Amino acid sequence: MAKKNILDNKSLEFLENYLNNASPTGYEWTGQKLWMDYLTPYVDEFITDTYGTAVGVINPKAKYKVVIEGHADEISWYVNYITDNGLIYVIRNGGSDHQIAPSKIVNIHTKNGIVKGVFGWPAIHTRDKSKEETPKPENITIDVGAKNKEEVEKMGVHVGCVITYPDTFHILNNDKFVCRALDNRIGGFMIAQVARLLHENKKKLPFGLYITNSVQEEIGLRGAEMIAERIQPNVAIVTDVTHDTTTPMIDKKKEGHLELGLGPVVAYAPAVQQKLRDLITETAEAKKIPFQRSACSRATGTDTDAFAYSGMGVASALISLPLRYMHTTVEMVHRDDVENVIKLIYESLLNIKENDTFSYFDK
Repeated sequence: MAKKNILDNKSLEFLENYLNNASPTGYEWTGQKLWMDYLTPYVDEFITDTYGTAVGVINPKAKYKVVIEGHADEISWYVNYITDNGLIYVIRNGGSDHQIAPSKIVNIHTKNGIVKGVFGWPAIHTRDKSKEETPKPENITIDVGAKNKEEVEKMGVHVGCVITYPDTFHILNNDKFVCRALDNRIGGFMIAQVARLLHENKKKLPFGLYITNSVQEEIGLRGAEMIAERIQPNVAIVTDVTHDTTTPMIDKKKEGHLELGLGPVVAYAPAVQQKLRDLITETAEAKKIPFQRSACSRATGTDTDAFAYSGMGVASALISLPLRYMHTTVEMVHRDDVENVIKLIYESLLNIKENDTFSYFDK
């Protein structure tokens, strides 16, 4: 593969548009359409399912099937209760962080379009310093500038409207990508780049490749569960984000040492098929792609688990992207790590042989 940078202007333009588009859990389809439009030149056909998972397929007639996967959804809130004086209480849609909410601008999605609001918080002057409350779902509210419940409802806001943050993509210090929803639309972006590289480098794979962008990961790996049953793959390589542990208040004895700029993170976990993982680490060493290792207790907490335990068991592995400030609006990743995740998935695919069982019992 050429030594030039993988991320060109066209791919970065797609990344920005894709990240800036809201795709909350259960409402991913507008982002999926952007993703499919970008992927169209690089695949033979698409599969979509009832809940919005999208799959670009290369060599759809091949019996041996390999999945590369990310998830498309972002965390959000739901309108849960509107008070008589027009304030809105919320519940989570995914793992939304209540502590970052105060003073954030929000977009409330209605049939009539976006209604703007703000998460309010009592002024510092009015709070009792001896027993200050911390933000929590029970005390954070959204203010849309309405004087009463009827005025809120006239705006088209009702219980069940989904709420996202409008924060958009930017780059810090030339090589740090910052945005909400890098978890995990950056994964969908990276697998799309793998498809692009295979096309540009005219690589012919001896198997069917299913570039899979799953929905509803943030509420329990649900989209991956559904699409794994649909595809019934032989192999799955999943990519998601993981924690950079070098910022304050993170216990490395618990979380391990992982750092932006040091490369993709290869997971060690029961759901990770060890021979497939060895193929990935050996590929990284042979191609001089830097990588880090992470141990996961019991479960990876990613779509890897859904693929691994689907059907009669699927050889699965997880390649993660180090990320700071997960589930905030300023999630941060390193450009070099993004490129190296793409390289590692790409090169690993080239080392997978048709009909490889990854059996521990082969002589």
